[in-house]
Amino acid sequence: MTGKPKGERHIGLLNGFAAYGMWGLVPLFWPLLKPAGAVEILAHRMVWSLAFVGVALVVLRRWAWAGELLRQPRKLGLVTVAAAVITVNWGVYIWAVNAGHVVEASLGYFINPLVTIAMGVLLLKERLRPVQWAAVGIGLAAVVVLTVGYGRPPWISLCLAFSFATYGLVKKKVNLGGVESLAAETAVQFLPALGYLLWLGAQGRATFTTEGPGHAALLAATGVVTAVPLVCFGAAAIRVPLSTLGLLQYLAPVFQFLLGVLYFGEAMPPERWAGFALVWLALILLTWDALRTARRTARALARGTGAPGTAVARGPVAAAREPEGVPSGPGRAAAETPAARP
Repeated sequence: MTGKPKGERHIGLLNGFAAYGMWGLVPLFWPLLKPAGAVEILAHRMVWSLAFVGVALVVLRRWAWAGELLRQPRKLGLVTVAAAVITVNWGVYIWAVNAGHVVEASLGYFINPLVTIAMGVLLLKERLRPVQWAAVGIGLAAVVVLTVGYGRPPWISLCLAFSFATYGLVKKKVNLGGVESLAAETAVQFLPALGYLLWLGAQGRATFTTEGPGHAALLAATGVVTAVPLVCFGAAAIRVPLSTLGLLQYLAPVFQFLLGVLYFGEAMPPERWAGFALVWLALILLTWDALRTARRTARALARGTGAPGTAVARGPVAAAREPEGVPSGPGRAAAETPAARP
């Protein structure tokens, strides 16, 4: 990445800011689709996303991957799992925003790197550095504090974080590009989504044809809202280091949090501030540790030697901090799986 011209890096940064900025501002969009319910909005998002990326792939003439995918049943099965997990993620997020839980939804994407690391330890028996253990422990303490603050576990945040972390784990095994991945997953989602919309119409409960052309256009625009940030992300990913994207990813939940507090006026009593402060402390520790490890490894690579103590297993923990051979900022799994974004 260091060989990229300065202008290319600037273009990449602008596209990265645009991608994460759009994902961060998307809570402003979902309420515009009322009176459609969350499930109807979700179904339209699946249908129109496939239409949009299908046109894009036709224009780009990128279809070779589809034939290869169809010849690999195991990978096709993983795509189906990814589609199911992202359906949960999208559906919960849309419902949460339209039900007035934007702040709690933003928390899900703040804690996602911590959940990704925890899954690596629990499922793949990966080993953590002491600072990472501290970050995970602080994250657990934050969940306890927030449970007290909300009077219940922050299930929206946990559902979003765990579904997104699972999606990242599955996507690493599928290894498809962003646009291709979205096309494959929405192809799996398409028939159930279309069937639901047809059933809803037959019941006289669909809003697509009953709320005017403006409402219909907004529902169709869900495909654009899903795919355009992904295109910007793709332009950024080839121009800037993944470590930079790993840091930029926090723009989205920051914007969502600010919208929830300042625009939607959601309550933030002291115990919720305390819980969020603990989460942010955990992320600061995680980011500091990842950047420190990246610098140490880069110096070791420059000397042509391995950095003792920096080798890590290739799983969700590695995904959360390590681009090809060089550790990066936390959340690489999130950076690599933008189709999962709200």
